[in-house]
Formats: sequence, C-alpha cells, structure tokens
Amino acid sequence: MDTHLLIKIIHMSSVAVALVIFVARALTLFVGTQNNQPNPKGRIAFVAIQHLAFTVLTISGIILLIMNDFKVQPWFYAKIVLFLVLLSSLIKVYKKDDTILLTQRRAGLVISAVAFIAIISLVMIKPIFG
Repeated sequence: MDTHLLIKIIHMSSVAVALVIFVARALTLFVGTQNNQPNPKGRIAFVAIQHLAFTVLTISGIILLIMNDFKVQPWFYAKIVLFLVLLSSLIKVYKKDDTILLTQRRAGLVISAVAFIAIISLVMIKPIFG
C-alpha cells in the first residue's frame, strides 16, 4: 500500500474518532450535569480518546504536509485557523472551572460544532479562492 494513502487513512480515521468523541462528550453537557460542570461519568476515557484523536490528527497532518513538500491549497490555511478555533473552544467548554456557566459551555460547544462542520465542509468542497 502506498505510504501517502496509509497516512491519509490514519488521518481520516482520527477525524472520525474525534467526531464520535465530540458528540459523545457533548452529551455530557446536557445529561447528568452537576452544578456548572459536565457529567463526570466517562470523563477520563472521553478526555484520553479525544486527546489521542487530536494528537494523531495533528501528527498525521504534519506528515502529510511534509510528504506534499509544503505545497498546499489556499483553503488549507482556513482549515488550520478553524482547527485552532475548535481546540480553543473545546478547552473553554470542558475547563474545570465552576465560574463558567453551563450556558457559556454550551455556547462554546456550538462554536466548536460550527468549526468542526466548516473544516469537514472545506475538505469535501475544496473551494478555489481567488
């Protein structure tokens, strides 16, 4: 099997895992919340799998970037910015801090969902800018 194809499969598999964990972890903001904190059941497993998925996603993305000799499409930069928005909003959503209200956490989740959908849309559509 071609190395480039194998790395792409790993990359897309980590996206799928990240999406499943994103949805599963989002449910903790709506079911069984305690005070202003998400439901603690399964928290350690969700955090571990989400970190693993985003780490594999980042590393495989960097490897693909190197394999392509840093030749990227114009939409690539938008994808990177949206990925940073996704990560930063997820950090805010699941931060262990009682001063963050549940409504703020849910609003951050909406921002994360919009960023995730936008990234997937960019990859599927591959728009031509300019």
